Amino acid sequence: MRVIFMGTPEFSVPVLDALVLAGHDVVCVYCQPPRPAGRGKKDRASPVQSRAEDLGLPVRHPVSLKTPEAQAEFAALNADIAVVVAYGLILPQAILDAPVQGCLNIHASLLPRWRGAAPIHRAIMAGDAETGICIMQMEAGLDTGPVILREATPIRATETTIQLHDRLSEMGARLIVDALAKLPDLAPEKQPEDGVTYAAKIDKSEAHIDWTKPAVEVDRLIRGLSPFPGAWFDLDGTRIKVLGSSLAAGSGAAGEVLDRNLRIACGEGAVQLTRLQRAGKAAQDIDVFQQGAQIVPGTILGKG
Repeated sequence: MRVIFMGTPEFSVPVLDALVLAGHDVVCVYCQPPRPAGRGKKDRASPVQSRAEDLGLPVRHPVSLKTPEAQAEFAALNADIAVVVAYGLILPQAILDAPVQGCLNIHASLLPRWRGAAPIHRAIMAGDAETGICIMQMEAGLDTGPVILREATPIRATETTIQLHDRLSEMGARLIVDALAKLPDLAPEKQPEDGVTYAAKIDKSEAHIDWTKPAVEVDRLIRGLSPFPGAWFDLDGTRIKVLGSSLAAGSGAAGEVLDRNLRIACGEGAVQLTRLQRAGKAAQDIDVFQQGAQIVPGTILGKG
């Protein structure tokens, strides 16, 4: 098939690779423009742009798809279908209508649950038992289109957003190839009205750990915000990010360090911290971190 691929972050890269490997003719790759990044704040191409260039594919990164010129250029590609995954721009109706068979979106949740920007983070933070991938026919609404293929997967007890992100990315790559192969035989399924939730974009203000909350909520926050923006607590004026945790036995004052392995008491129960990061430093497993930090039992961490 003649495919337009539209994606930007690392999550989208395995999908692009899978389409090429399956023999589809990727006629153009659309992604967000290069953005300032790193200490020098120099423009850096997105992961999708970098991979597309490695594959020798033509790349476009318009600031908007609302102009007649951008829409005419898109339509002139004469694509059979567009595959969209974490692209980052709203597609106007003219774009949605241009490919012969429309636009398919790969969404990282079991729709209609977690429509919107941050479905992986929100599923972990909410304590969902499972999530998955939906291949959806796109329409003007926010993730409202009919689903043509879906697959569920359990969320593991200590899984972080980056770990689940990588699993779902590979799942999405596999499912879109399957969907394109079976497209004439797949019946679109309208999303139910019941069960709709929205995965709002993560705000950095959510990341300050409040140890007075139950351990189960603290653990979900830590895992859901790992690696970015990273849940954090303050230690002697230094911000410490927590990038891994698990539930643990124990009790004490909220934020109390219960042992040298950094088992921390919460409002109910306790959490075991497993991976931490000081500002400007590399992330470290708990044993390496404590060799330098030496946080002693009885210390009370800020409640957030």
